[in-house]
Amino acid sequence: MVQKESMGESSDLKLLGTKESMFTYRVIWALKLKGIEYEFVEEDLFNKSPLLLQSNPIYKKVPVLIHGGKPVSESLVILDYIDDTWKHNPILPKHPQQRAYAHFWAKFVDEKFYEAAIKAFFSGGEDRAKGVESIEEALRFLDGEIAGKKFFGGEDSIGFLDIVVGWIAYWFQFVEEVGGFKVMNSVKFPAFDAWIKNFLEVPVIKENLPLREDLYRVFQGFKQMGLATADPRG
Repeated sequence: MVQKESMGESSDLKLLGTKESMFTYRVIWALKLKGIEYEFVEEDLFNKSPLLLQSNPIYKKVPVLIHGGKPVSESLVILDYIDDTWKHNPILPKHPQQRAYAHFWAKFVDEKFYEAAIKAFFSGGEDRAKGVESIEEALRFLDGEIAGKKFFGGEDSIGFLDIVVGWIAYWFQFVEEVGGFKVMNSVKFPAFDAWIKNFLEVPVIKENLPLREDLYRVFQGFKQMGLATADPRG
């Protein structure tokens, strides 16, 4: 059961992000799973607010979590911060080895998979083919890791790694469609495909997803702008 945090501990909590950002939704899901109340501040990545520029002056990207007036940036760092600050309904495993495992695969998804998806999405010809090949390799690894488990933590409920991988379950279909390639296949990656279906049926996830038409429009915009200016983090 989701536990509500007292207003005294969470009333001064703001999340700077966009309603279409896969990285913003990681934070939204974590906060929702813990029942933490927060204020969502919608950012325009083409006209960034002074609050965002002040809160994340180095990267100037979303998401940013502001707690008690102090900002925390980068989605993976924010997830760690949330779990360390609000101990109930933990999303990270307690055992150090399991936590290391979760962080290793989170890094894999944000580097190996994400970078390959970016390459395939924005390029063509041989470069696109190389990106697609890298995506397929990454999916084979992920399929092997989830085989025999409902969720990546091996439990009956989602955790840190499911949240991190979660964007692939919903956003990646638009990357493929707008990018003009197809990689995800239920026959090639049956375990990962089953995880996608299980993940998207979790109430907190199902109830907190951007509209399909909005995502399609956003990815079309990214494609038209090109790699230099298109980044869902801003």
